[in-house]
Amino acid sequence: MELIEGLKKINYVKPGDVPNIDLYMDQVTTFMDKHLESSKRYSEDKLLTKTMINNYTKNNLLPSPEKKKYSKDHMYLLIFIYYMKNILSISDIQSILTPLTEKFFEGDSKLSLEEIYEEIFRQGNEISMTVSKDVVRKYQKSKDAFPEMDGQKDHDFLQMFSFVCMLCFDVYMKKQMIEKIIDDHFTEKPEKEKEAKEKSKEHSKEKDKSTK
Repeated sequence: MELIEGLKKINYVKPGDVPNIDLYMDQVTTFMDKHLESSKRYSEDKLLTKTMINNYTKNNLLPSPEKKKYSKDHMYLLIFIYYMKNILSISDIQSILTPLTEKFFEGDSKLSLEEIYEEIFRQGNEISMTVSKDVVRKYQKSKDAFPEMDGQKDHDFLQMFSFVCMLCFDVYMKKQMIEKIIDDHFTEKPEKEKEAKEKSKEHSKEKDKSTK
């Protein structure tokens, strides 16, 4: 129950929390530290540094700031990056965020990045209770593990080990699923690129023949 209560206390950046004005780098890092402080494991942990943000820009995860200022859309992308980087590689995050940025970053699309973030936030709130219940089920299952152990201390250790392994396996399976989805839907496969090039060559040859 302490674990569940701890999950409930984790702060998330609500859509209405993001300032309507553009921010300088120091203001961005201060904002993130303030709103995501509860997700730190240790008090000295850095959530988001200037170096991190600059690296995200260099790796094309984040558009360059306008006159050293970051817009609301920059902030939403940074929040997505913050959560994804704990699970996915930089290249995978790039595969996911590049089309999102191209279609919705400060553009004239019917949907804004703010509206997209609001919907993702709403969905996250809806499944938080389901996640908590699943954690409780895994914990209860771990209590049934290793019944042959007589010593209370050893039994408690193996129970917690079983619980951690179940949580790890859950994360591992979901990570595998995420990577498969990225490969299938967010990454242009080499085979497709090759086919496209071959079709382009054939089209060029036919065009040359018709011209001659």
